[in-house]
Amino acid sequence: MQLSGKLAFITGAGSGIGQALAIEASRRGMTVALCGRRAERLYRTVSLMEPCGRHLRLRGDITDPAVRRGLRDYLRHHWGCLDVLVNNAGVVPVGPLTHMSDAELDRVAATNIVAPAALTREMLPLLRRAAPSRIVNVGSMFGDIAYPLFSSYSASKFALRGLSIALRRELKAYGIGVTYAAPRATKTDAAKAFDSLAGPLQMRVDDPMKVAISIWDAVARDADHAYASGPERLFVLAQFLFPKLVDRAIAKQMADPRIGAYLAKVGAEARAAATLAAKASKANGAQTAKPDPQMAEILRHSSPDPIHVAAHPRAPRDRSLQ
Repeated sequence: MQLSGKLAFITGAGSGIGQALAIEASRRGMTVALCGRRAERLYRTVSLMEPCGRHLRLRGDITDPAVRRGLRDYLRHHWGCLDVLVNNAGVVPVGPLTHMSDAELDRVAATNIVAPAALTREMLPLLRRAAPSRIVNVGSMFGDIAYPLFSSYSASKFALRGLSIALRRELKAYGIGVTYAAPRATKTDAAKAFDSLAGPLQMRVDDPMKVAISIWDAVARDADHAYASGPERLFVLAQFLFPKLVDRAIAKQMADPRIGAYLAKVGAEARAAATLAAKASKANGAQTAKPDPQMAEILRHSSPDPIHVAAHPRAPRDRSLQ
């Protein structure tokens, strides 16, 4: 694909890899629509871009279906078509699964899996109009190598990789290609959450611009994949051919005393948070929610002992303004 003069829509463009992708796209002569939840971050990104076209700043939360439809309608009105859709926005939850709440799991699935799939569906008419066009899904090496302490994140990137493969086959007849990008750890705001794990897990951390250049190079070649170079590529092959070898290598990393210290710290923080929540609930005189009759009936027939089931209200989802 000749990138100069093309129209690209990039999610998560306010920071990290998304910001670098937008800057590099402008350097290659592309006009970019940047999407993110924070307006000031988008302004910052645009200020760093080459003024090669009339770039668009579109603030919104792509986990909201109404926002996704609004983005589609806005681009249809202003551009009429779309050459490249870049699904970059994502979250990186870190820590043992035992301490991960339902709300956190919902957030991972909504941001890393549902949003890219649903946004792609909304943008397909614009991509078909511009064919040959391309979808870029930014995944991770953890979408090939499942890592402990990143279980939900790895699961979401495995899903995104599967989505990419399926869509590549599904959309080929329409002239729409799909590139799955799998960078390793990158110096972003999200990466700060696992700074203490980089050493014991032997993570190599790349600069976002290096990652962005690699991805756009792959798009220019109409490549199906964009993987980081280095020993991680061999690890991916070993995962496929000799998974037990990878199991043993990761087990050695997990035996590092720094991992033990990290787990102890996370466990203490989780217990402290649970204690504070319990005290707050007691202080507020919170009443146990009325049991769900249907669930109680199911459990009554599946256990020899009577069980009291309390329904816990789900935390409201944080949404930015449309």
